Amino acid sequence: MDVTVSDFDNTAKRIVLTGKLDIAGAEELDLPLAALAGTRTNIVVDMTGVDFIASIGMRHLVMAAKAVGRSSCKLVLLDPTPAVTEALLIAGLDDIMPIVRSEDEARAAFTPAVA
Repeated sequence: MDVTVSDFDNTAKRIVLTGKLDIAGAEELDLPLAALAGTRTNIVVDMTGVDFIASIGMRHLVMAAKAVGRSSCKLVLLDPTPAVTEALLIAGLDDIMPIVRSEDEARAAFTPAVA
């Protein structure tokens, strides 16, 4: 699993994942994702390069989403592959971590709703 962190406009941080989010991949992701979640900022997890996700990978993502949620921020998943999307939907995680298909959708997810 390759993990790269960068800025996403001025609204969030982007973490790009490439490879399998299995036990070994989750171990590689653990520290960078936890550190990013601790910064109290919105997070875009770019999953276009993830071709497999195991429950341990989902667990790390959920823990980060809950951590940023406590500071009124969001974690969104950017364009996971069909197989990864299906696994996330079956697990019911799209309520905790919205799945977006474009960078514009990600930006919109971070924009507060107008009452």
